[in-house]
Amino acid sequence: MSEFFGSIWWLLVTLGVLVTFHEFGHYWVARRFGVKVLRFSVGFGNPIWSRVGRDGTEYAIGAIPLGGYVKFLDSREADNPEYVARQPGEFYSKPAWQRILISAAGPAFNILFTIAAFWLMFVIGRPDYQPIIDQPQGLAAEAGLHMGDRIVAVGGEKVDSFSRAMQAITEGAALHRNVVLDVTDAGGNARSVTLALSKLPPGAPDSEAVFDRIGVDPLAPPVIVDSVGKDQPASRAGLLPGDRIVRINDVEVPTYTAFTKTLAEQAGKNPQLDLGIDRGGKVLQIPLTADSKTEAGKTRWIIGIKTQSKPRDAIEHFGPLQAIPAAVAETWKQTRDTLGMIGSMLVGEASVKNLSSVISIAQVANASANQGVAWFLGFLAIISLSLGILNLMPIPILDGGHIVMYVVEWIKGSPVSERTLIAGQYVGLGLLVTLMSLAFYNDIMRHVGP
Repeated sequence: MSEFFGSIWWLLVTLGVLVTFHEFGHYWVARRFGVKVLRFSVGFGNPIWSRVGRDGTEYAIGAIPLGGYVKFLDSREADNPEYVARQPGEFYSKPAWQRILISAAGPAFNILFTIAAFWLMFVIGRPDYQPIIDQPQGLAAEAGLHMGDRIVAVGGEKVDSFSRAMQAITEGAALHRNVVLDVTDAGGNARSVTLALSKLPPGAPDSEAVFDRIGVDPLAPPVIVDSVGKDQPASRAGLLPGDRIVRINDVEVPTYTAFTKTLAEQAGKNPQLDLGIDRGGKVLQIPLTADSKTEAGKTRWIIGIKTQSKPRDAIEHFGPLQAIPAAVAETWKQTRDTLGMIGSMLVGEASVKNLSSVISIAQVANASANQGVAWFLGFLAIISLSLGILNLMPIPILDGGHIVMYVVEWIKGSPVSERTLIAGQYVGLGLLVTLMSLAFYNDIMRHVGP
């Protein structure tokens, strides 16, 4: 499956699962309070599929898969409101506190889904890389990091995988805030270094340019030939699967990163190279002439080999019981970080360029699904939590806005006026359209911008 169609497919899976779970929360609590549900829809627009259940509820899938809704028996939306208001199961006939719980149930179910997804992720086990860095570049090199350093903690928080380390670094990058890394070198000697993330250029913290400027990559594997292309420089020179390239001319290449960098440097001077090859414990000198390819105005040197990928050498795994507190702790951490980021954007400490739309969600969904079930579950958990937090924001037309309206009604003893309700909905719709437009703009600029 191509990346484009894979991204669309996994976006639909993500939205389908999370929206269904969110709306089921509203549906389930509403039914517990005796509210009549007219329609349960995943997606908006005209239904492409629907059926009426035994309970009289129409279950539907809308043509536009960017959300969903549960439609209650509501006198405010009826042509004959006085008649509908007297019907059993009418939504606004229920006490305000019940309507508050019904509105809060969707986000609450998203949070429960988050805990369950993290729990299953930990039980399955999420494979990762050890937090050992390759040859540092950019800010990492300026900070005094060295190849082989192991990141033990970021900003005082312990990390045990490369992804955990990069997540913490990315959070600092979003705020352009320096972070302290606790590291140990290959000899076990501990030290602390400061990664000067305040020097980063403006932009989203997960953009390629920002990652390149930070200059932290996982330790690459040695260069072991997996296959040799037909009629390529390597095949003509006699390289074989299983050969380990240890040197180019007089330069040692202990990792694949060093190999690609040295190949470009040495072949740029002279394409006729001498490779040091470890074959069965014996080091051979093999002459080879590299070929060049020009793509998008850039010259790339190749020798025609595929190398063995680095195996995942770390795993986040717990037993079923131990995974429960681990999942709750992870949910709390992600909640704290998400709320912190929202607060930082509101006060101007973090750029609104951190906002992402369904374009980025689709790409990350596809990438995480390709890494395995555990990674996709972790992705679903984070998106579900974000969906729950977003819907709890006190913006009219979102669940949080409805909760505010019902709390006001509960306090003052009478419903909010129709005029105020309509005005709030327009304001809320305007805010959402603005946020979505900004998020789409950010994603588009990440792809077409300089």
